[in-house]
Amino acid sequence: MSGIKDKVIALTGASSGIGEATALHLAARGARVVLGARRKDRLDGVVDRITAQGGSAVGVVVDVRHRADLALLTGTAVDRFGRLDVLVSNAGTMAVSPFDELRQDDWDAMVATHITGLLNGIGAALPVFRRQRSGQFVNVASTAAYVVKAPMGVYAATKTAVKILTEGLRQESGPDLRVTLVSPGFTDTEGVGKAGSPDIAGALVRRRDEIAMPPSAVASAIAYAIEQPAGVDVGEIVVRSTAQD
Repeated sequence: MSGIKDKVIALTGASSGIGEATALHLAARGARVVLGARRKDRLDGVVDRITAQGGSAVGVVVDVRHRADLALLTGTAVDRFGRLDVLVSNAGTMAVSPFDELRQDDWDAMVATHITGLLNGIGAALPVFRRQRSGQFVNVASTAAYVVKAPMGVYAATKTAVKILTEGLRQESGPDLRVTLVSPGFTDTEGVGKAGSPDIAGALVRRRDEIAMPPSAVASAIAYAIEQPAGVDVGEIVVRSTAQD
């Protein structure tokens, strides 16, 4: 099944930023989207925007750190639409700080969200894809998976893990599945500077305001990977502002 129209696409981190932009973009192109996020009010707002424009969307309150929540997300797709064609694992946290600050709760949050959350998504969707003999994983990493800059060591490590897990999954996926890594650079989202060290957060916000690209650019990259003909796997996309190093 090529293109985007009528594909059933589940998406985590869908209540804001890249996730919200991707949900709106895919729905506008005819996808039936199943949106997962922790903030019900924000999630409902995205669903309402899509349905008001004639699109098809359903929201599920999801915390990717919990296996049962990902099972609920993928199960909702199958129950509502009869199948699941794509899982976009986008949920993230950018709680950046120097190691000396010992913000271990933030470290744990990044590991749990980016690594455990990704694995929970794979665990929920892979059996569905195997039964269907079709399906696509789209995993959102970061340019931090390619270049490590202090004080982003833990964040970069978790995003590097996303890159490695995605490649390992691709190698095991076989001819019926597709596996794509999308790595954005600085993007104009509320997640930048939302947590972590206050001084570092302020610097990240200033840098975002100077060079960040819109989340719609990442949404377009994700859509590009999804719309390819069956049997064509776009393995990796790096998308960044031209102003970013």
